Amino acid sequence: MLLRTSITAFTLLLASAQVMADKVSTFVLEPTHTQVRFQWDHFGFSVPGANFDTVEGEIRVNETHPDKSSVAISIPVQSLHTHVPALDEHLLTDKAFFQPDKYPNITYVSTKISNLDVEDKSFELEGEITINGITKPATLDAQITKIGPHPMWNNTRAIGVNATTTLLRSDFKMDAHAPYVSDELTVTITLEAIEKEGYLKALEDQ
Repeated sequence: MLLRTSITAFTLLLASAQVMADKVSTFVLEPTHTQVRFQWDHFGFSVPGANFDTVEGEIRVNETHPDKSSVAISIPVQSLHTHVPALDEHLLTDKAFFQPDKYPNITYVSTKISNLDVEDKSFELEGEITINGITKPATLDAQITKIGPHPMWNNTRAIGVNATTTLLRSDFKMDAHAPYVSDELTVTITLEAIEKEGYLKALEDQ
């Protein structure tokens, strides 16, 4: 009985140690320095682009096992900004493109980190993106630009990331006018994220 009790206690202790081993920190996207942009080919003459003025989300960084980190992002479709008002209205009201009344947000949720290079601070972020209620896999080629105290947020720890990917409009039934307007979209992301506790405290102090 003593041996069995000792083994049980040791097993529980080991399990507790494994649970406690992973240190996970949550970072909140800083909206004024986070941008999602996309570009397309227009008849071969130009490569115009657009961005979303609002991007929200969190990064959960597993500091013990970085490959277990995760990202969740939500983008209000109505924040679309092409810098051409008539085009904004067209993309937001024509059912062949975005349908913000029915599907108000674009979401991206990561599922896996692969090809992590700790020294180079680069990785592939695999996940699922949902646009107009259609979910498709999307892999981001990501690069950490900096980790450290942020002078604009009371020196709260922050992380910067740049990422790129390509999407096909046809995957989301938005390929009107293809191939004259390219089916393929080039997406670039740049973000700053602030550790959540310090971020919320700084907001309270403003």
